[in-house]
Amino acid sequence: MLNTCKKYLDEKHFCPHCKEQLSCCSTPPIHVGDGLGWGTEAYFICLNDECSLFKNGWEHIEMQFGHKASYRYMLLPGNSEGTPMMVGSKDAFKGCVIDPESIKLQDERYAKETEAAAKLDTCVAEKNLEPVLYLLLDEGSDRKNRERAAELLADLNDLSCIDPIRNHTFRDDTLGHKVNLAIKQLLNANFKKECPDCAEIIKAQAKKCQHCGKEF
Repeated sequence: MLNTCKKYLDEKHFCPHCKEQLSCCSTPPIHVGDGLGWGTEAYFICLNDECSLFKNGWEHIEMQFGHKASYRYMLLPGNSEGTPMMVGSKDAFKGCVIDPESIKLQDERYAKETEAAAKLDTCVAEKNLEPVLYLLLDEGSDRKNRERAAELLADLNDLSCIDPIRNHTFRDDTLGHKVNLAIKQLLNANFKKECPDCAEIIKAQAKKCQHCGKEF
């Protein structure tokens, strides 16, 4: 979808009713009319509230159909002529405007994810925790990449991963559970444990936390 949207962002189209530039918007998953789909991931819509089509549409639809709605001018990519599209409120489709900066940030995030995933094959041999941590802490990364990263935590045997992971909230409970098991395995392998009070890492046989003074 990103490449498609970027291509459309470079196009400029104008509303024949108000001459304002059309906004490039992402299409909803289901066609509001016939349910057959839009055939595109983006389209162009006039979101000018002062457009004559939109301003006059409220009265026209109420008189013709007896309900509250209006029209926005809509143009599908590749077409030279658009068509009025019924909307139920002034804010309809305004939340679908594609933001160029957002697309750029998504591109950058995806590039970092791809780079990190490619490093998983050699990260244990190179003792490189960075790609594993990046994937685990990036909620937008592909689930398979994140699960594979979780599986490598114990093999990396690097206790420095625990603090950033503990400060992260996993939206995927299953992945979070898998990471917790890996941390437990990592601590056991290094004869360590986490203080139940301050969460600092201490010796497994310690009777008192050297950081907060808690006695066990």
